[in-house]
Amino acid sequence: MRLIFIRHAEPDYEHDSLTKKGRYEAELLARRTARWENIEAIFCSPLGRAQETASYTLKALGRDAVTCDWLREFAYEVKDPVTGEIKVPWDFLPGYFTKIPEMYDKDKWLDTEIYRSNPKIKPAYNEICRRMDDLLLTNGYMRDGNMYRADASMTDGDDEKNIVFFCHFGVTCMILSHLLGISPVILLENTIAMPTGVTVLNSEKSQSGALFRIQFYGDTSHLISQGEPVSGSGAFSAVFQG
Repeated sequence: MRLIFIRHAEPDYEHDSLTKKGRYEAELLARRTARWENIEAIFCSPLGRAQETASYTLKALGRDAVTCDWLREFAYEVKDPVTGEIKVPWDFLPGYFTKIPEMYDKDKWLDTEIYRSNPKIKPAYNEICRRMDDLLLTNGYMRDGNMYRADASMTDGDDEKNIVFFCHFGVTCMILSHLLGISPVILLENTIAMPTGVTVLNSEKSQSGALFRIQFYGDTSHLISQGEPVSGSGAFSAVFQG
């Protein structure tokens, strides 16, 4: 089974929608996703920029999506300890977070001062993890510590089955941290998936259990192949266009 996470197209954050460029990005994305087969289900964040992005693919496929509140952006505000800015709980200055060892720990990051400063963060993260595990359980994957137990009666032959999520960079990092067994801070601060970036995880099963392994992360080949520049939304440096 594959889990496919798609970040929304270039956003107009003020109106929670897409820019003109974002709408064209979503159109190019739909040309790619329209070729995908064996899509088991499509899930989408309730936020407008994700819904609008998904709408192009849904129209191309003749499908509907299930809207899930837990896929909304992980935008629980904190006060940046260096700048004093009220902001999303990432994009901290390296001189701050890299000096806190707990930030790199898959369990202890939640108990750092900055993440404890908003009491909504810990239960929200735990809810995302629970929802993801519930979804996987319905597809034959039961959480067992840092891996999954695969129900052979449900998972044998499911390698081509695809589950698609239209959501956001932050919440995708939270989900990936749970699936991969790492702190989300590493993903939030050291990676970036650009608008309409496609992230694919394949389930790899053995007698001892199952893991989810990244094949693509934030792939934007559907833009580059058509000569459409990759949006820099979310990046703090020039984006590679090759």
